[in-house]
Amino acid sequence: MPSPFVAVAGNIGAGKTELVQFLSRRYALAPAFEPHEQNPYLEAFYADMRAWAFHSQLSFLALKLRLHRQLQSAPHGVIQDRTLYEDAEIFERQLHRQRLIDDRDHATYRALYEAASEGLRPPDLMIFLRCPVRTLLKRIARRGRSMERSVPHAYLAALGELYEAWREAWTLSPVVIVETDQVDHLTDLVDRIALQQALLPHLGPARISPETPHLTEDG
Repeated sequence: MPSPFVAVAGNIGAGKTELVQFLSRRYALAPAFEPHEQNPYLEAFYADMRAWAFHSQLSFLALKLRLHRQLQSAPHGVIQDRTLYEDAEIFERQLHRQRLIDDRDHATYRALYEAASEGLRPPDLMIFLRCPVRTLLKRIARRGRSMERSVPHAYLAALGELYEAWREAWTLSPVVIVETDQVDHLTDLVDRIALQQALLPHLGPARISPETPHLTEDG
């Protein structure tokens, strides 16, 4: 089986990072995480969303495009925490719906996204994490990230609707859905086996490598 390119998608607090860390060890995949710290607009965005939403989304688009190109050409298997597609189809769309990005900037962003994403190799597998909002809010509160403390229920629910619509329209690769409020793959052996069985047709049997590579800025 050739080295796979796996993506993990899901709402804020759905458990993407934990799952990426777990699967990277089980399947000897190099993990690639969200480049939050590389976005120079993110802090300003949370302070004044209307002023900086467009700038922040453009920065993420550039960062994710570069990362995606590294992943699609990596000589080893990789697994990504949140994709380029989610930035465009979920987060930028919601900011536009909230009128934090105006119609003109939205059209510019879409044109850039569509041109930039043409010809990209899509992930070989999309693992979609589904989780109810009440559980998302509990997890967000528990992990205590300062920028997430004020995330409202309505915002997470709106993102969830966009995620479901995007998943239903996704045709570029197979999708495995994981209900993360019901599955404890980290400590429950039955859940872990069920998850590995769901992934078996796509990733083969689980294997543990002590030398799983880690993706850097240079790939």
